[in-house]
Amino acid sequence: MGRETKETEENRKTRHKMVVVGPHVSIITLNVNGLNSPIKRHRVAGWIKEQDPTICCLQETHLSPKDKHRLRVKGWRTILQANNEQKKAGVAILISDKVDFKAKQIKKDKEGQYIMIKGTLHQEDITLINIYAPNTGAPKFVKQLLIELKEDINNNTIIVGDLNTPLTPMDRTSRQKINKEIIELNEKLDQMDLIDIYRTLHPKTAGYTFFSSAHGTFSRIDHILGTKANINKYKRVEIISSIFSDHNAIKLEINYKKKAEKGAKMWRLNNTLLNKQWIIE
Repeated sequence: MGRETKETEENRKTRHKMVVVGPHVSIITLNVNGLNSPIKRHRVAGWIKEQDPTICCLQETHLSPKDKHRLRVKGWRTILQANNEQKKAGVAILISDKVDFKAKQIKKDKEGQYIMIKGTLHQEDITLINIYAPNTGAPKFVKQLLIELKEDINNNTIIVGDLNTPLTPMDRTSRQKINKEIIELNEKLDQMDLIDIYRTLHPKTAGYTFFSSAHGTFSRIDHILGTKANINKYKRVEIISSIFSDHNAIKLEINYKKKAEKGAKMWRLNNTLLNKQWIIE
């Protein structure tokens, strides 16, 4: 009986090793509308600590290359930025000290409109693109950038940022039809197997990230895009209000499930050994 219990326990342990639930990762994106004020930087740092994301992506930091050291958050030591000399635009990616992240490649522009990092997060490949699209011609800008980065975009890619573009009529309180440029951007996303994660997980919810006082309308122009192949990994996505910016944030939670490696060999007794008397004994 004792031996049987021991074997059952061994089986249970082996079974448990077969599917190891990988780490939980959260990504948050927010247009901060400028970080040149020390008070604002302090409030943003406090907000990041409160939200505690694995990865935090910021747009419109308005930090020039010489001021980029001003963005510091305790617990998020790895900070990668694309900055503009004119203190316009500006994007940043902050990575939590709690995770095992290794950057392999970085691409960015001098205008501070986008930054792309390729690396590994808990030994899993990840490509992250943080975009701040200009106010005019945004859909065209995003489409062109996707074409330029086409070779870098794969199943492990997540694209976040202020795209300055509502992707569907539901993303605007005016319910205005989407124009030709947005239709072409959606076609490009579809061709590249990219999906709007919020709309995929909330097909009927009208959630907004921005209020335009000029037009008196709410819209969802901030997005997190992922790949169709990873749809089952996207556990939850939500809009989070922020009081220090004219935008709201979007937070995505991802579950990585690590399966046992293929071809993992199980130990088997070589039966010929039983021919040897001393082994039997």
